[in-house]
Amino acid sequence: MADTVREIERKYEADSTTRLPDLAGIDRVATVVEQGVEDLDALYYDTPDQRLTAAGITLRRRTGGRDAGWHLKLPAGPGEREEVRAPLSDVPPPELTSLVRARVLDRDLVPVVRLRTRRTVRELRDAAGAPLAEVAVDEVWAWPAGEAAKPGAAGVAGRTEARWREIEVELTGGGERDPGLLDEAERALAAAGVHPAAAPSKLARALEETGLRPARPEDRTAAVASGKGGAATRRKNFGAKESGKKGSGRKGSGKKGAGRKGTAGDLVLEYVREQLRVIVELDPAVRRDVPDSVHRMRVATRRLRSAFRSYTKVLDRGVTAPVGGELKWLAAELGVERDREVLTDRLVSAVADVPRTLRLGPVDARLRIWSERHRAESRDRVLAALDGDRYLALLKTLHALLEDPPLRPGAGRPAPEIAARAVLKDYRRLARRVRTALDAPAGQDRDVALHRARKAAKRTRYAAEAARPALGRPAKKFAKRVKRVQQCLGDHQDSVVARGALRELATQAQQAGEGGFTFGLLYGREEARAADRERELPRVWKKASRRKYRAALRP
Repeated sequence: MADTVREIERKYEADSTTRLPDLAGIDRVATVVEQGVEDLDALYYDTPDQRLTAAGITLRRRTGGRDAGWHLKLPAGPGEREEVRAPLSDVPPPELTSLVRARVLDRDLVPVVRLRTRRTVRELRDAAGAPLAEVAVDEVWAWPAGEAAKPGAAGVAGRTEARWREIEVELTGGGERDPGLLDEAERALAAAGVHPAAAPSKLARALEETGLRPARPEDRTAAVASGKGGAATRRKNFGAKESGKKGSGRKGSGKKGAGRKGTAGDLVLEYVREQLRVIVELDPAVRRDVPDSVHRMRVATRRLRSAFRSYTKVLDRGVTAPVGGELKWLAAELGVERDREVLTDRLVSAVADVPRTLRLGPVDARLRIWSERHRAESRDRVLAALDGDRYLALLKTLHALLEDPPLRPGAGRPAPEIAARAVLKDYRRLARRVRTALDAPAGQDRDVALHRARKAAKRTRYAAEAARPALGRPAKKFAKRVKRVQQCLGDHQDSVVARGALRELATQAQQAGEGGFTFGLLYGREEARAADRERELPRVWKKASRRKYRAALRP
């Protein structure tokens, strides 16, 4: 069973002459306690082309010390990583390898480099004796996996073995860890002539100093998944860089930065690349059931599919349509879990608003049982999708599409021109659906029409958001107005779904002899809420459909 800890640490250069300053007295540190020496032996795993390294991820098997086992480290922000741990075994454990499946795809994970570390540990404690941080002075030996080496040897032959010394300061104070302590420690170390390490990790330095090359810039899978910014950017020479397809000879291939002066191809490919990056980065979070991760991953799949449908002047619809179909499948699989989350929150909140005198029967218990049953079903469905071959094939197809994009002549046109056309085309589609919904008779026909209008509003909003680098503030304001329409329609659709769930709950309660009065009361409230949204829609639509917002989009 894997467990997770948040690692917040900083690394510093050191040599044989480096001496630690006295850290007692900085911030809340009252005493510095010697913790002895540990001998650590770690074998690092990656794909042959080092895709994990390119993404700032490390996977290792380590013996010795207090936390022997398998460790998977995932970027979690500047100076922070999520460390997922599993017990020792001979091969990488499935509970960890599944978390990097979206990165490695169908590549094997193999030993890359071996590190032995002699660690001298000091613990920083407050006046009450509680631990605040650990300061480790590490003597490190590294060499390529599979090669014989003699740690401690004086020389480095052919750059296949490396040796260095470094200092780590890591917060250990449980839920009250204060990054300010790291700042104070850094100032004290700087005063003693100790400077931050150039390499972001031991693995990165080992790969450089042993002559093992990091992931290639042209490795599109690693580069697209890593994206620009975050851990990949901080790693400088150790991460992958973005580049366009070599020798394509086609305009709008994604080489230039997207913006007002770029091409439509630059704009759309950058947007597609960003959504794929989000999907890949969120994959381990979804698997670990991190709050809101399913929602964010589903939004990225929808944005990606929407881009394929909106920007048909840039990307060949004949190629992207099948990919869009697979994205629709993935969004639906994620949607089961996300829709359950939203519906449960809505119903729990609704029950809480009912006076106790009107809560007849075990309403809370009935709702909890219903929610847990649906949660187990939806959770299993999401994990089955992410573990399946279909999902893996979709990711590989998206990477291939970015490697060799199916560009149409419009890709070479100025980005503002094509972006405005795409947004306005989607707006016209939205306007038709809103008019249809407003004219539909009350009841199921109107519910269906409003739901179709909601989907059109979402697509229009996504098209405008994608256009922001090219169209600037007008696209931002337009997307904001359309989002309000989408929210109005979305609340209406949520009410439709909630009423279906309340009917199911009332039936179950009735069959169990509990009575369904409270669920019927909530059903009536949801009907009234939906009616409110229907009355609100004309006003919201009138504001969003003002001509000036569309006129501002035109370059």
